[in-house]
Amino acid sequence: MGKNYVESAKLVDKNALYSPAEAMDLVLKTAKAKFDETIELAVRLGVDPRHADQQVRGAVVLPHGTGKTVKVLVFARGEKAKEAEAAGADYVGAEELVEKIQKENWFDFDVVVATPDMMGVVGRIGRVLGPKGLMPNPKSGTVTFDVARALSEIKAGKVEYRVDKTSIVHVPVGKKSFDAAKLTDNFHALMDALVKAKPAAAKGQYIKSVVISSTMGPGVKINPTKVLD
Repeated sequence: MGKNYVESAKLVDKNALYSPAEAMDLVLKTAKAKFDETIELAVRLGVDPRHADQQVRGAVVLPHGTGKTVKVLVFARGEKAKEAEAAGADYVGAEELVEKIQKENWFDFDVVVATPDMMGVVGRIGRVLGPKGLMPNPKSGTVTFDVARALSEIKAGKVEYRVDKTSIVHVPVGKKSFDAAKLTDNFHALMDALVKAKPAAAKGQYIKSVVISSTMGPGVKINPTKVLD
């Protein structure tokens, strides 16, 4: 462990369950790296992701964004391609972009949006987009004819969340340069979305544990019964 991490860890009581506001203050105090660290949330859910009816996936626009400039690639043709360009898409195209990704292993983008009629084309690179979490999906609003709205939401700070194989959702909620109030607002927006996304098939305690941390800092546990307070 590095010196900064050891010093930061001393500030955190490993056995304590902090309130969201306390946790945000603490995670900023423990973010001691020289760069603008990402503040990430890890939420363990009481679901079994092996079952299709217990999948938790969606997207939410964080009130204060993520602090990151997001590059968006849009698969569209004709008027929808023009609409995407006008709305601020970083890259717009069709088969030529699929070819570029296939031949050049090009991934200079963070989010992919596609109009429904382009999904047949996008499907050709599903095997490379999927593992990177880049495959467009209707549930996250990235498969749509309303590309202008999708782009405005993504640029404003829309984040996707998806439960992984270990029943944990990992989502960034801001940067070290944010103040605690902004991080708390973003945290509540995300937790509200996760609670609303609870599958009907999920039984027992749904929010099992909540931990927030900076890129280089220790985890700070948040009381799972206080997440909506």
